[in-house]
Amino acid sequence: MSGHSNFRLKMTSPGNRYNISAGPSRGKPEVSGKRGRPMISLYNLLLPLAALFGIPYYAIRMLLTGKYRKSLGPKLGIYSGGELFSAMKGSPRIWVHAVSVGEVTAAAPVVAELRKDYPGACIVVSTSTETGQEMAQRLIPEATALIYYPLDLSFVVDRMLTRVQPDIFILTETELWPNFLTSCRRRGIRVVVINGRISPRSFRRYRRTRFFWKGLLEGLDGLGMISATDACRVLALGAPPAKVSILGNAKYDSLAFRTSPALQAEIARKLNIYPGSPVFVAGSTHEGEEAICLSVYRRLLAFNPEFQLILAPRHVERAESVAEQIRQAGFADVIRLSEINDDTQRRGERVVLVDVIGELFRIYSLATVVYCGGSLVPKGGQNILEAAAWGKVVFYGPHMDDFEGEKALLEVSGAGIPVADEAELKEAMLSLLADPDELRRRGEQGRLAVTANAGASRRYADLIEFHLGEKRSLPVAP
Repeated sequence: MSGHSNFRLKMTSPGNRYNISAGPSRGKPEVSGKRGRPMISLYNLLLPLAALFGIPYYAIRMLLTGKYRKSLGPKLGIYSGGELFSAMKGSPRIWVHAVSVGEVTAAAPVVAELRKDYPGACIVVSTSTETGQEMAQRLIPEATALIYYPLDLSFVVDRMLTRVQPDIFILTETELWPNFLTSCRRRGIRVVVINGRISPRSFRRYRRTRFFWKGLLEGLDGLGMISATDACRVLALGAPPAKVSILGNAKYDSLAFRTSPALQAEIARKLNIYPGSPVFVAGSTHEGEEAICLSVYRRLLAFNPEFQLILAPRHVERAESVAEQIRQAGFADVIRLSEINDDTQRRGERVVLVDVIGELFRIYSLATVVYCGGSLVPKGGQNILEAAAWGKVVFYGPHMDDFEGEKALLEVSGAGIPVADEAELKEAMLSLLADPDELRRRGEQGRLAVTANAGASRRYADLIEFHLGEKRSLPVAP
């Protein structure tokens, strides 16, 4: 493995943060050697077995929900006409991949920085999900083209790489597909991870098959990780120390600069909610949490009969079953956001059910109190920073494994409040609602904490430019 070996892990102030400095190779990307070939061969032997079980599952989902219909053809490399690829002009050619909505949020400010530095670049953005594609259309206007990430079949991958012809491939967060990465190495395409994170659950899973992932990680050119914890995990999986940097979380940048009074006023008009109205927003809820939130809402109504509830399930395809839960809980006056989008006027319905994607961020701006889902059930939590960026106190359960850094940041500022169960959630919310000044103070501290941590997107852009040969040294987090 070529490159410098000047890895060091050191404490830096403020906040006892860690920093990994490195000097990766500037030479031609290394092609995977004999050691990795048996693993790739085994992987490709297992793919048909996975397809045997996966195809019927996705076919049923497609028939029942309509999901995957738009994306299946493009994921197989099938695009109508050649206009999309003929429009991919400019230099350098940068392919940025963001799996779904969360990764798109992180990639957006990085792409914006790259566009500033390379006005004539061809920047292609891919997503794996249809919801991610819709979010990319909203958040990344700087992209030259939007495509779907190909299925990890060698012939599909090779076809798409031939069409896009990237100089560098940027992977947002950490999702490793062996055939794609192997093909990039074979073609001499640099591969860099940005906003890299490995959740505890993913780490436990990857660690059991470290022998497989080690070869893939060695073939990457650079890994920019969010935190020292993420860096230590990827090192434990076999990433070369000289290629790992800690550069922070680009989602802070995305959120800090997306908030605005105009955005808040726009959603307030749409939902017919007056300034200062008491609103409970339950965001990104999973099965089992809606019943809890409806029970909490009933208690909030006893505290203040003017309280309104905006309930946003994590998966919008559950909207019908959630609507039925709301009615069975005694709230017949419920309106869906899709109805409002179709010009149905909201007239006093106490409950708004969010059954469309891409609206939750600005809906948080209307909240008096927020519960963030995936946390009272063992789902690893959801992004609590979206509400905090608007100056809102966020309540969440004990299952926040996927957002440890965000949780720590908000708890230090007082804007993140962990609860053990439904009873504790009710008690904690009512306690803060009884002290509006303290509620506002804590929310503002959370907003300032999010703003203060901005700047990672610039560092990730510098990391990319280093591997393009435009920068002489690697970025280092403050």
